[in-house]
Amino acid sequence: MDPLLNEKHEKLRREIREFAEQVIAPEAARLDEEEAFSVELTKKMGDAGIFGINIPQQYGGKGLDTLSYIIAVEELSRVDSSQAATVVAHNSLGLVPILDYGTQEQKDKYLPQLTTGEKLWAFGLTEENAGSDARGTETTAVREGNEWVINGSKRYITNASTPITLGVTLQVMTQTGSGQPKLTTLLVEKGTPGFETQRMLGKMMWRAADTARIYLNDCRVPLDNLLGEEGQGARYMLKTLDGGRLSVAAMGLGLAQGAFEMAVKHAGQRKQFGKPIGRNQAISFKLADMDMKLELARNTLYKACWLKDNGQPYSREAAIAKLYTSEIAREVADEAVQVFGGSGLFKDNPIERFYRDQRLLQIGEGTSEILRLVISRGLGV
Repeated sequence: MDPLLNEKHEKLRREIREFAEQVIAPEAARLDEEEAFSVELTKKMGDAGIFGINIPQQYGGKGLDTLSYIIAVEELSRVDSSQAATVVAHNSLGLVPILDYGTQEQKDKYLPQLTTGEKLWAFGLTEENAGSDARGTETTAVREGNEWVINGSKRYITNASTPITLGVTLQVMTQTGSGQPKLTTLLVEKGTPGFETQRMLGKMMWRAADTARIYLNDCRVPLDNLLGEEGQGARYMLKTLDGGRLSVAAMGLGLAQGAFEMAVKHAGQRKQFGKPIGRNQAISFKLADMDMKLELARNTLYKACWLKDNGQPYSREAAIAKLYTSEIAREVADEAVQVFGGSGLFKDNPIERFYRDQRLLQIGEGTSEILRLVISRGLGV
């Protein structure tokens, strides 16, 4: 047993692994091929308690620690990154900001609806000229009477256009008087006049997860839809992304674990020159390197989770975990395809999907260059 885990963690891992293998795995290839978001699977994940797993019980969650949530994401990603992406975007980016910065009324209104899998919530940050540089946000919100009037657009927003999406937390620029524009967060429900979504298709990866554009044309919401304080959007975003890095790291770790297990199984079954290819040094060394990288990645990620759960600073460790797991996901998936040889290049082999899915981990929030910047800032140089 990992020294940072207890029996409850191990029990949860077994339960989520069984669920992923029995419920998600049989549908993963079909949903990927059809580029179909599954409301049914989402609801089943809700029934399994995966949504809101780290949200307090008073709001319908399970009230478990960060490490429990990370294990759940890891086990989902071991089978299918698309379903894991749905969970991560909803839990880390959707629920947590409302829990951390919402008023009591906002928490009571939204959180109980969002822990069951019946409804999803999105986090709208990225735009044509804004993403890693949030200060480039061009979506604006202007006060008119007792309302915010929002104009602009977002893109690459996970969970924004599903049939069960309840709403989105938007990063916008607000301005009071002649002062400088302020990065602010607003809650906007789907169905609000002036709020439209368009699903983005043709993705290489996470094809069964919902990715959308959001268009806001004189979209009006009450002033009470302000999340937290006006002008604090950058601070909220950075704290949210710290926790989000842990969950994305879990996706990288889980994907790498799944790819590794497929490679080990294939290496033990396929024979060349009268013996399993895993007995050939060229293959066995690849597997040994994969195993080593997985061990180091898991230790790094679990340590960061332990720091967070114990109220200690963890930004640096989260950045390291996200960077390292993203890189080993690429390396392990690539080597796993090499172990499979030509058969790993065809869609009827799950390793092909894993090879595609890992690519976003190096492009999404916290690219390698940004994460290295975060890490280096803690060195005092």
